[in-house]
Amino acid sequence: MSIAVTFDEVGHQTLPSASEAGPAPKRIVVAYGFWIFLLSDIVMFSALFAAYAVLVHATAGGLAGAQLFNQRSAAIETACLLASSYTCGLMSLAISSRRHAATYLFALLTFVLGAAFLALELHEFANMIAIGATPQSSAFLSAFFTLVGCHGLHVTAGLIWLVVMMAQVVIQGFRPAVVRRLLCFALFWHALDIIWVGLFTVVYLMGVAS
Repeated sequence: MSIAVTFDEVGHQTLPSASEAGPAPKRIVVAYGFWIFLLSDIVMFSALFAAYAVLVHATAGGLAGAQLFNQRSAAIETACLLASSYTCGLMSLAISSRRHAATYLFALLTFVLGAAFLALELHEFANMIAIGATPQSSAFLSAFFTLVGCHGLHVTAGLIWLVVMMAQVVIQGFRPAVVRRLLCFALFWHALDIIWVGLFTVVYLMGVAS
């Protein structure tokens, strides 16, 4: 589609109006819509953080975070997720340069690190439930399982999304639509990493300190 170029009375080039320029390119529309989705997700997590902050001391006479949380395990989880964010960034660079082998390699590393994070989180949940610290035990544990579990569900969805996207790269190659989806996945994964840093600080570090 060609865009008409206009000039004013003194010969200066002027930009076309929105109606003359036509609709925005699809990559801009997709990126804008995905940023709105990420912001709505951050609003949801903000509400969960607020609920946790209000209920953190409502233990109903049961165990608190200082007795339940394993900082070593949480630190390993954090390291896995931070490393997966780094490999996801390398995957994005490989996609930009259209390198298939590097894309598959860094996608695999991202998946393995994300799966390791998820396995550690599930192991932590299982240990807590085994000693009776279930979501029904207190308002504090309800808020904890909701906040941390919601993040874990997002990581699970991200891992499934990554597998689907690698299948699309194998079948369709680096088509523009596939590249757009991969870059949206990278934004999503980095957002989860940022949320986890806040979660690790508020829940695990401050919880043990208190």
